Amino acid sequence: AGAIADRFYDAPSARVDVAAVTGTNGKTSTAWWTAQVLSRLGKSCGLIGTLGSGLPFDAEGRHVAGSVEPTGFTTPDPVTLHVALARFEAAGATACALEASSIGIDEQRLSGLRIAVAQFTNFTRDHLDYHETMEAYWAAKDALFDWEGLRAAVINLDDERGAELAERLEGSTLDLWTTAVHQRPARLVAEGLAYAGGGLRFNVREGEESHLLHTQMVGEYNVANLLAVLGAARAMGFALADAVHACEGLEPVPGRMQRVAVDGDEAERPLAIVDYAHTPDALDKALRALQPLAAARGGRLWCIFGCGGDRDATKRPLMGAIAQRLADRVVITSDNPRTESPTFILSQIMAGLCGHEEVDVIEDRAQAIAYALREAAPADVVLVAGKGHEATQEIAGRKLPFSDDAHARAALLRRAGL
Repeated sequence: AGAIADRFYDAPSARVDVAAVTGTNGKTSTAWWTAQVLSRLGKSCGLIGTLGSGLPFDAEGRHVAGSVEPTGFTTPDPVTLHVALARFEAAGATACALEASSIGIDEQRLSGLRIAVAQFTNFTRDHLDYHETMEAYWAAKDALFDWEGLRAAVINLDDERGAELAERLEGSTLDLWTTAVHQRPARLVAEGLAYAGGGLRFNVREGEESHLLHTQMVGEYNVANLLAVLGAARAMGFALADAVHACEGLEPVPGRMQRVAVDGDEAERPLAIVDYAHTPDALDKALRALQPLAAARGGRLWCIFGCGGDRDATKRPLMGAIAQRLADRVVITSDNPRTESPTFILSQIMAGLCGHEEVDVIEDRAQAIAYALREAAPADVVLVAGKGHEATQEIAGRKLPFSDDAHARAALLRRAGL
C-alpha cells in the first residue's frame, strides 16, 4: 500500500524532509518541538502523530489553533501518511515531524516513505500486549535505523539501548548525532543543568562550541527531548547557534507537563499539571521532574493516575509502586478502562502498594480530580497523569467526553468560589 500511495501522490517524501522519532516516551514532545523549531528556522514543517496531523505552526513558530486534526493513531496507515505529506507540500512545507510507533513500524505503516532523519528518545516497558516480549518490541524500534535511504540518526546515549544502537551504527554511512545529559561523550551535550525561573537553564555543547538555553520546561527528560530536536536541526544543516535560539520560549505540548491555567492569584491555589504519562518510566520521570517544584513551593506532591484497560496489565502494580514511592499523596482512579472492569484494574494497581497510607482510591476520574484539588494545600503540586491531551474517556466500549485539563480547571474555579 505504501509504495502505491507513494507513486499515486508523486512521492511527496522525496521533497519533504521527514524526521521520524521513535522511543517509548517523548515522541510527541520531540515531534511537536521539532516542527516548531524547524518552522522558526524557515523550514515550514508538518506534524503527524498522537496529537493528529497538520501544519501546527506559522512562520514565526507560533501555534495556529485548530491546525492539527486527530487521526486516532500515533502512526497512521500509509495512505493517510502520503495524503498528509502531499497536503503539506502543497501548502509550502519542506519538512515533516513524524511519530514512528513500534506498532506502526511493525505493521509497515511507514512503507513507501523516505525518511531523512531518525530520532531515538528512550526504550522502556510498554506495548507488551502487542509485542509480547521486550526483544520483539526493541526489534521494531531498531528497524527504523536501517531504513533504506536514511541520511541521519539522532540517538540518546543516556538510554542503555540508545548507547548500544549508536555503537551498532558507528561504522555506517549515517550522519550520526549522539546526545547526552549525563556527562558522557556525545556530539551534543547538555551541561550545567539548573532550575531557573520556573524552568530549566543549561548549556548545549557541540565540540568547542557552546550556547546557553533557557526553557520553561521542567524535567531532565525534556532536556533530552530538546537535544533530539537540536540534533535533527543540525542534521538538516542549521547552525547550532540558530537552532538553540529557535528553542528559546517554545510553546508547551498540549497535555505534556501542561500547567492548568486559571485567572486569579496563583499563590492561593495548588499548581495543577496535566501530563500524558501512562507508562512506568514516564510516570517516574514526571514525578521526579515535579519533586523540585513542590519542594521549592514548600508543598507536597500529589499524583492522580490510573491504568488503561485492554492494554499491558503487567505495568499496573509497577505504576502503583512508583506513585507511592515518589509522591506524597496518591489518588488512584480510572483511565480509559475500555472493556475491563475498572474495579479490577484498580485492584491490580494497588497490588504494587506497600500499605495504603496517603493513598485514596476514587474510581470516578472527575471525582478524583475534584477531591485532590479541593484537599490540596495552596503550596502543593498536583499531577493529573495518564490522559494528557485526550478529550474522551473510554468506558465499557463507549467514548465519553472527558478532559483532564477541563476538570482540573473547573475544580480550581470551584475552590476559588467562581
